[in-house]
Amino acid sequence: MVMQAVAFYLLAATTLIAGLLVVLARNPVHSVLFLIAAFFSAAGLFVLLGAEFLAMILIVVYVGAVAVLFLFVVMMLDVDFSALRAGFSRYLPLGGAVAAVLTVEMVIVAANVASGGAAGHSGAVTGPLFGISNTEAIGRVLYTRYVYLFQAAGMVLLVAMIGAIVLTLKHRPGVRRQNIADQVARTPATGMRIVQIASGQGIERP
Repeated sequence: MVMQAVAFYLLAATTLIAGLLVVLARNPVHSVLFLIAAFFSAAGLFVLLGAEFLAMILIVVYVGAVAVLFLFVVMMLDVDFSALRAGFSRYLPLGGAVAAVLTVEMVIVAANVASGGAAGHSGAVTGPLFGISNTEAIGRVLYTRYVYLFQAAGMVLLVAMIGAIVLTLKHRPGVRRQNIADQVARTPATGMRIVQIASGQGIERP
């Protein structure tokens, strides 16, 4: 229990510090890197709670996709850092007030839950029940009771992906495009031309 407490406080402190540095860092690239550190620390907290599936999803989805996408976008865009700093200083009082209100609300909710809420009289976090892991339990429920909803969510994401591709696809005149049918039907007779070149002559361009 002592090692778990040390790991919890270490990961929680790292998550809080990384979250603050995401907002306070002057360089957007550094902000994204601190965001990745916060995600890793939060994944460690999930592992301590016995929710290894959520930890894996946090690493694979948020770190492997979202945070890397943010990093690529920030590095490719020409960001005006002076304008960002001016906007940050302008909205700092309002942002600080909103952050203070949210902090007070979260502290009140956490205190009520810890003292008399659902988690107030519960024991320590136990291991997997019925001899199965957390991931297996989620998989059994997801692919049995909620299988149709799971498939519907997949279809919604597929339609959204196709819609994004169609909306961003632009046909410009004069641009040579790939024709897969012509490439598949290509034969050696149509794909190459044997030319006998005499000595001292060049190849005629088609």
